[in-house]
Amino acid sequence: MWLSFSLAWNFLTIIPLPFSRQSHVKPQMLAASFGWYPFVGFLLGTILVLSDRLLLSVISEPMTNMLLVTILVVLTGALHQDGLADTIDGLAGGKDSTHRLTIMRDSQIGAIGATGLILALGLRYAGLSSLPPGGREFLLLCLPALGRWSMVVGAWKVSYPRPEGGVALAFIQYISVRDVIMATMILAMGLMWALHPMKAVLLMFAMVAMIRFIVWGATRLFGGVTGDALGAVNEVTEIAFLLCAPWLVNHI
Repeated sequence: MWLSFSLAWNFLTIIPLPFSRQSHVKPQMLAASFGWYPFVGFLLGTILVLSDRLLLSVISEPMTNMLLVTILVVLTGALHQDGLADTIDGLAGGKDSTHRLTIMRDSQIGAIGATGLILALGLRYAGLSSLPPGGREFLLLCLPALGRWSMVVGAWKVSYPRPEGGVALAFIQYISVRDVIMATMILAMGLMWALHPMKAVLLMFAMVAMIRFIVWGATRLFGGVTGDALGAVNEVTEIAFLLCAPWLVNHI
């Protein structure tokens, strides 16, 4: 359990975890770390909540929101933002699935990818600015957990498109129903505690529909799902959650 958790933590954050072993890890263990993704997300959400309390006590809310965006990006090493930008570049410049995958492998970010990334960060800021005061901390707590769970749902029962392999191959190839159930149960418990149980259930069903639609589109356009596509899924899910949060809190 410690190994699978430490793999999830070290992959999703830049914060070093003591006594964690990263060498000679079997692909099955990499996939097993998927089960801990929402838990790592809740830990990141806790950091956001504590940072929010501290920052609001000394600076304005707009500055706090900007710093919260920065904190989450820094803590995760901009992993998912990189995936989003690469995916947008591939979609914009590729003529077919092979060409799109080649563009996504390029370490250079294109103009369209950079524009999409800027817009995504702007939407994050707008979403944070619209969070209802009464539910702000609960929503901040759940935000990273929901995003990381979305990658687990997105990796379930899909194919990896690159014959030569890649970072996400082991995750996608060996993910099990146990990993999906574990991740879903962790997220569900957190959401039901933070929100009303019915809201949590409706939110998760809506997100599953959106995530699987994105995965379906990625499969058609790229021939499968890559690590960059999963990073894009995380970004889209978090932004969608932020933008619908006021309606979710006030009207359901």
